[in-house]
Amino acid sequence: MASGAQDKQYTPSLLSFFIYNPTFGPREGEEEKKILFYHPSEIEKNEKIRNVGLCEAIVQFTRTFCPTKPAKSLHTQKNRQFFFEPEENFWIVMVVRNPMIEKPNKDGKPSTIEYQEEELLDTVYGAVVRQCYSMYKLFNGTFGRAMESGGVELLIQKLEKFFYRYLQTLHLQSCDLLDVFGGISFFPLDKMTYLKIQSFVNRVEESLSLIKYTAFLYNDQLIWSGLEQDDMRILYKYLTTSLFPRHSEPELAGRDSPLRPEVTGNLLHYGRFLTGPANLKDPEAKFRFPKIFVSAEDGYEELHLIVYKAMSAAACFMISANVELTREFCEQLDGLVGPQLTLLASDICEQFTINRRISGPEKEPQFKFIYFNHMNLAEKSTIHMRKTASVCLTSVHPDLMKILGDINCDFARVDEDEEIIVKAMTDYWVVGKKSDQRELYVILNQKNANLIEVNEEVKRLCATQFNNIFFLD
Repeated sequence: MASGAQDKQYTPSLLSFFIYNPTFGPREGEEEKKILFYHPSEIEKNEKIRNVGLCEAIVQFTRTFCPTKPAKSLHTQKNRQFFFEPEENFWIVMVVRNPMIEKPNKDGKPSTIEYQEEELLDTVYGAVVRQCYSMYKLFNGTFGRAMESGGVELLIQKLEKFFYRYLQTLHLQSCDLLDVFGGISFFPLDKMTYLKIQSFVNRVEESLSLIKYTAFLYNDQLIWSGLEQDDMRILYKYLTTSLFPRHSEPELAGRDSPLRPEVTGNLLHYGRFLTGPANLKDPEAKFRFPKIFVSAEDGYEELHLIVYKAMSAAACFMISANVELTREFCEQLDGLVGPQLTLLASDICEQFTINRRISGPEKEPQFKFIYFNHMNLAEKSTIHMRKTASVCLTSVHPDLMKILGDINCDFARVDEDEEIIVKAMTDYWVVGKKSDQRELYVILNQKNANLIEVNEEVKRLCATQFNNIFFLD
């Protein structure tokens, strides 16, 4: 007789997240001074001290084996702990509960819990911890900077203000290989439209000389950036997973949209500020913009971040934080950028529609892939239908995503180019290729295929999707 009760599956979840500095409370009785931030905050003081002390001991113990490479993670039956030292003596620790299955017992006995100890990938969740620090640094600068400005009190204040909100956006069950790469999705454009965008950026930077850096995105994909790669990578993550989803709007179609009536003297436009004033006409409007920190020759520089959007096109303008931004400047920017950005958005959309029509109707391919280039951080995925901070819709089974992660771990261990082919239990084939700083992962649904056929299929994919990229055979 089939039992009525079903097994319950639980995804990984955040148990705790804390930041400490062992040099802040070296003497007995001062242990609490080491703790700079602890989530959840309601945990009893002695337990916080005990947990931090245990992590400190693990790090110190592992240093005896390899002084330059202390522990990165600790595996236990119920959870996994991740350690990261972003700045000297500042440690970030994230504790994640392993996924588990609750199996009901007969005769009213308590359920049996089975922890799935090998499901979490260290590379994925280690990358999540590093992202947490990078995102803090983007908006606050380094821990050391806060210490110089206002000592431990100011640092604690900044950590609590930032991480209290940021940790709520962590959805650990959605983390996968894309978090390891932290790449940027680039929008494919023809040369003429790209030159129009470059010309637009040059004109705006010339007319508004306060602007130091510009980035241009369309449909959440990057087209142009004047920032350093690592700064753009974390800013891109913030824009696409946090800022843009909060301001999403129904999209206007390209050439059929009412954009062409150019009224002399004042062009109708759809531009608006995503950061700063919600409405320029409002006499009470506040002209405060978020500040970000990016790397500069002498360390870092602080900038105002202005994000201005028209339809699906978004322009990010960065201006030195020493300058006070006024209503006049914002009105000037709105008048200059709004009409041009609106027309550019229409041009890009039109071009994109034409290209799609030329390439013909899309058939459901027999393969899905993830591509990443370490040199320019370019990332492309047909596996992810949507990935934001709160949702990650993948079109393949989590077991296959884990195989991709495992192949990536193997690639990370060696510098040579290589290829790995895996036959999964579910009739799928998974192929990983690493060639000249590029990685390609392909999932094929070919039930009766053999190794030679799978290899041929991947070669065909490389020829059609990546014909201008050299992959070693």
